[in-house]
Amino acid sequence: MKRVTLFDYGAGNLHSLVKALVTAPGVEVRVQEDPLRALDTDVLVLPGVGAFGSAAARLAPGRQAMRRALDAGLPCLGICLGMQLLFEESDEGAGLGLGYFQGRVTRLTARQVPQIGWNDVEEDRALESAKLASVYFAHSFVCRAADSREVVGWTTHEDDRFPASVRRGKVLGVQFHPEKSSRAGVRFVQAFLAEVAP
Repeated sequence: MKRVTLFDYGAGNLHSLVKALVTAPGVEVRVQEDPLRALDTDVLVLPGVGAFGSAAARLAPGRQAMRRALDAGLPCLGICLGMQLLFEESDEGAGLGLGYFQGRVTRLTARQVPQIGWNDVEEDRALESAKLASVYFAHSFVCRAADSREVVGWTTHEDDRFPASVRRGKVLGVQFHPEKSSRAGVRFVQAFLAEVAP
């Protein structure tokens, strides 16, 4: 049985994400509010609800340990805010992210913010076994990756082109919400779990 742990920043409803994760075969899902205890797992999930500052504060006591675990090969899926926490800092709020990916999180440069709704993923290379075309976004901030080679999918809102997904090793960050992206999004989550923790 694969243990999949959601690190809960205390920011909202995780029901749809848990529902998507438990559809994967041989998976046991738990929710953990302690960042250190969350590391006792086969796959770590950083969910996509909340604000950067408060989430970074909840992460702070375990930030260094979590970064070491990712560097050592712990598989991790970061969704929306969870992807942003994989970066260094954010204009949205104080505090430090994990710094696994270099770059800063900045506000969308668009007239209509937040971006809420379906949008296309360009050059999708996140998971070869689960290609995505159109996915659901709900966000005001985006990751500006310092190394474009780590960007495995792009999207554009108005005139702002930004990473839809980033990946290095077994750590994948997605700006969209796969758990809200219909069946294709759920298959994406299943494919990630199957690949990183067979």
